[in-house]
Amino acid sequence: MKMLRFVVLTGAMFASVIAQDRPSSDVESKIIAMEKAWNQAFKLRDSKALNALLDDDVVLVNDDGSLQSKTAFLSAIHTAKPSDEQQVSPESMRVHVAGDVAIATGVFRTKGTEEGKPYLRRDRLVDTWVNKNGSWVCVSASAIPVLH
Repeated sequence: MKMLRFVVLTGAMFASVIAQDRPSSDVESKIIAMEKAWNQAFKLRDSKALNALLDDDVVLVNDDGSLQSKTAFLSAIHTAKPSDEQQVSPESMRVHVAGDVAIATGVFRTKGTEEGKPYLRRDRLVDTWVNKNGSWVCVSASAIPVLH
């Protein structure tokens, strides 16, 4: 009888984990899609799309360690020179979900020119997304150089 109770309890816990895994998987897919949308909007300098993805109080930590507000970030997109174009390509991405918070981690490559000089960088990203009133927004994003 104890063994049957153990099997039933274990089965119930396993079913519960499977049931919880599905919504988490949906959130993971949504966050990955939003990360890709961010890259595309950045490439196209689409400040309207970026504005929708970023929380008004987002904290952006650049790869040089500097902090940037949402307003400064969106402004920099408008003032960037066409010669300073960047291409951002994700190499890996993983999302960890805990309730209404999702943490995206991964590595991305940035290729472009800055002041006429070409560059290629690899950065590790850590982005924090929060579900606010049914919409996911990025509240914190950081990029840290990956040293070879």
